[in-house]
Amino acid sequence: MQCMEKTYNQRESGLGSFGNLRRLTYFVSVVETGSFTAAAERLGITKAVVSQQVSRLEQEFKTSLLVRTTRSVRTTETGQAFYLRCALILADAEDAFDQLAEAATTPSGTLRLTAPFDYGVGVVVPAIAEFTQRYPLCKVDARLSDQTLDLMSSNIELAIRVGWLAETGLQARQIGTFKQLLVAPPSLANQVAVLTCPEEVSRFPFVANTALREHLRWTFTLNKNEHQTVNMQASIFLDATLAVREAVRQGAGLSVMPDYTVADDLAKGRLVQVLPQWQLPVGGIHAVFPAARFRPEKVRAFVELLERRERQRRRTDK
Repeated sequence: MQCMEKTYNQRESGLGSFGNLRRLTYFVSVVETGSFTAAAERLGITKAVVSQQVSRLEQEFKTSLLVRTTRSVRTTETGQAFYLRCALILADAEDAFDQLAEAATTPSGTLRLTAPFDYGVGVVVPAIAEFTQRYPLCKVDARLSDQTLDLMSSNIELAIRVGWLAETGLQARQIGTFKQLLVAPPSLANQVAVLTCPEEVSRFPFVANTALREHLRWTFTLNKNEHQTVNMQASIFLDATLAVREAVRQGAGLSVMPDYTVADDLAKGRLVQVLPQWQLPVGGIHAVFPAARFRPEKVRAFVELLERRERQRRRTDK
């Protein structure tokens, strides 16, 4: 009976009601603007309403939240602690309303993303062009780099990671896969055509991609049960995939390249695949996001578009 009476009294006084949430908004606005007048202007109501509601909040809890003078308003120690809690509550409420709004709105604003340079040029940039044409209210700020950028400190909303994820504390979604292919220039086509196993490859010059963790040691698989690991003898070391591709095109030797980088070269005869019956490890393509409850609609729309283009690319490569 006492509990029911307490609940009834709370409802009557506005505690735990929308009225009390409004008072939190009034109080936070006063603290952030520094005056009752400015808070009233921000909220679009009268100064008297703001002053009255904040005073009622103090009266109900029998504590002073603000120190008022003719020139300024500042928080008491209790008021400052209360403000910090209120600000978090209101931010969570705003996030909830934003989530509802985003579900029904067209993607808009600037999408900030990062991707590896080679995958970015070959796959992400065409996707960006399609994205901005489809969603004219969106802009894209892309940073193409083989360095792994920190999403939080760089204010990046989306990272495309190619290979094997090593980061923790982030949210990730696999949107595709890629094959690694051993390729050679046409000038070596006749010599590599007669190779029957990976061990024979080590006698050819190799162009190493030092951007990879293991750039000289490669494990090949045949029919899922036979494995051969080869240590390549590199004559050139380069730290960018597109630079490695150009060196191989120019006849410098063999190298291992991702399929999305060399597909066009293989189709047009600028490169040839070596030991196509032997498979190298398949890598993943991931969309990585900062840890957050909700993702903006622009991020969701771009990831879905890129995932669709990845499905089309894989069908084309088969």
